[in-house]
Amino acid sequence: MAVSIAGSEFDDEGDFAETHEINVTPFIDVMLVLLIIFMVAAPLATVDFPIDLPTSSAIPQKKPDKPTYVSIKPDLTIAIGETTVKRGELIAALEHTAELTKDQFIFLRADRAVAYGDLMDVMELLRLGGYQRIKLVALEGVPAAAAPAPDATKP
Repeated sequence: MAVSIAGSEFDDEGDFAETHEINVTPFIDVMLVLLIIFMVAAPLATVDFPIDLPTSSAIPQKKPDKPTYVSIKPDLTIAIGETTVKRGELIAALEHTAELTKDQFIFLRADRAVAYGDLMDVMELLRLGGYQRIKLVALEGVPAAAAPAPDATKP
């Protein structure tokens, strides 16, 4: 027979009785750690399109919460986010993109191997489609041409 004294239960021998409750504190701790891991990893996985971007020494600017990326791969295929689209269907695909208006910025990413003329052709397509606000994306850092040359006289 279990006896209850001031909120504690004792069995017949005076020992604490077993409680059959699940301790959820470790489960909550694990879930919070997983939440933090996903919060850190999610922004890193926004665009998983392999493009060799050039570097720029410009001061990085703040990005919107949900930026729209248009990417030009080395083989001149175009993608919105991670979805490949045909060149002629670029504007139609942008118009069907949720939460995108013509007043928002489009972030244009082009591989280092893409010729300047091909980049300008895509920018012209965007301009003709009514998308006037375009930002070019580059890696942060010092470009190779601006880096100081090593001194050959030092050992």
